[in-house]
Amino acid sequence: MIEKRVRVNERIRVPAVRVIGPDGTQLGVMTPKEALTIAQGHNLDLVEVSPNSRPPVCRVMDFGKFKYEQSKRARKARKKQHIIHLKEVKLRPKIEEHDYQFKINHARRFLEAHDKVKFTVTFRGREMTHAELGHKLLERVVVDLEIVGQVEGATRSEGKNLVMLMVPRAQRPRPVGGA
Repeated sequence: MIEKRVRVNERIRVPAVRVIGPDGTQLGVMTPKEALTIAQGHNLDLVEVSPNSRPPVCRVMDFGKFKYEQSKRARKARKKQHIIHLKEVKLRPKIEEHDYQFKINHARRFLEAHDKVKFTVTFRGREMTHAELGHKLLERVVVDLEIVGQVEGATRSEGKNLVMLMVPRAQRPRPVGGA
């Protein structure tokens, strides 16, 4: 990740800057040396806040406080983001009902946590001749989880495995009012 460098005090090397005072008032366009003198008079720093405008905009402020608030905002933004993980649920064509329900409940929890779920039906030995059992099992999974998830792409065969990927269903906005 490339860190955006903010120029401060003597690092501002342009012929003229637009200066904003510590209280937010515009002090006008002046040389960086004059602006730095004003900032030092207030015991603050001259910080370049908009380097791409002409002339660049600089503000008289406490740079340490500015950096702290920026990092606080970045932490808050990172806290709100959700990384989608891929969880895998392995099934067998001759799975018992209790085991099936147990695995479906896990998959439901994963989908409700906004993670993708990969269902893998593994065939052993002669079970591969009855691949339709695996397809029926995955169709049952889709029906049982259609409220919280939807299938992404078609079911595909990978060697002795049958694989299906489910993604969380998009959240629909709740109707406002008593409807």
